[in-house]
Amino acid sequence: MKPPFSSSLLLILLPFIVLVIFLYTEEFSCILCQLGPRVSSQQHIKKNKEKLPFAIGETEKGCDIFSGKWVWDENRPLYEESECPYITPQSTCQEHGRPDKDYQHWRWQPHSCSLPSFNATLMVETLRGKRMLFVGDSLNRGQYISMICLVHRLIPENAKSIENDGNFAIFTIKDYNATIEFYWAPFLLESNSDAAITHRIVERVVRNGSIDVHGKYWKGSDIIVFDTYLWWLSNFSIFTICRQGSFDDEVKDIVEVSTENAYRMVMKSMLSWIKEHMNPKKTRVFFTSMSPYHERSIEWGGEPNKNCFNETKMIDDPNYWATDSRKSIMHVIDEEFGKSKVPISFLNITQLSSYRKDAHSSIYKKHWNPLTPKQLANPSSYADCVHWCLPGLPDTWNELLFAKLFYL
Repeated sequence: MKPPFSSSLLLILLPFIVLVIFLYTEEFSCILCQLGPRVSSQQHIKKNKEKLPFAIGETEKGCDIFSGKWVWDENRPLYEESECPYITPQSTCQEHGRPDKDYQHWRWQPHSCSLPSFNATLMVETLRGKRMLFVGDSLNRGQYISMICLVHRLIPENAKSIENDGNFAIFTIKDYNATIEFYWAPFLLESNSDAAITHRIVERVVRNGSIDVHGKYWKGSDIIVFDTYLWWLSNFSIFTICRQGSFDDEVKDIVEVSTENAYRMVMKSMLSWIKEHMNPKKTRVFFTSMSPYHERSIEWGGEPNKNCFNETKMIDDPNYWATDSRKSIMHVIDEEFGKSKVPISFLNITQLSSYRKDAHSSIYKKHWNPLTPKQLANPSSYADCVHWCLPGLPDTWNELLFAKLFYL
């Protein structure tokens, strides 16, 4: 006797039902979403609502805190430059003569929700007995300094200190047995640019499989924020990988690969290190996307051969995307995070930062070498369109970090 029609239909549909369930339960949000600048900000945060370390709540349903607009806020900045003695000369724009302050007054407003206000007391109390570590390049160091500026006023002068030790910068909150730290590792892997002070090397080389050279110093961290991008741009299409021997050897065992493949190598190494050394039940890990720079004003409708110098207004085109923020690198991040089960939160700062051509240090910073008459005659030639003034944009990055840490 043949089975009833309904049973036959069920057998036919069963594989499709299983597939649908699989797609919605597995962590494939980054594959299904638009690639490129909108890499999923929910990378590998389990969807079973399991409470993550440090989380105290949730953002509104359907809220993407990285999609929004800049709004003027008279209550900004969150602190004054003169109130934070920890800001490096690279970012003290007011001290170095910047005449305007408008760049300090913009607040990031997500389209479909609001960012929770940065609560310095909550942050400091959460760090009691903990170690927070920023790892990466000078842009991550800027975010580290911003975090210190956001919390240090709560701490008495005799209960806090800061010191530099090799690749480390360590801010200690003594009564809390807590530290906020920065570790210089611009490629995350071992490289010939690892010296914290003298690292201006034209031919940059990284060593494959060497993350433990630096990673041994990261162990024991409770919160880690990684970044790596800027230094990869020195070799736009080809990057040099050292397989054996010293970086100083006259004859090196090296191989040249595409920058994308080299970057993929680092993402794999980072994710592997996190899996081995970070306990997902007790710790949190973040990865910050590329910080854009503004070297070609023609890209936003400005004059040829100009850059961020003298820019006091932001870019108002919501679709603006700078060519130096390589979408091919965003694809690499998306693919490697998508294949991994490592719990890591993605801080997608690239698009929102792309609008902020007004917020760079420009010429208003300490210059380590005397400026020549030729440079002085053309300020655009020495304007820093990579780093950012403080207070300023990196404070927003930390507001986003705060939101992801406590409210997912």
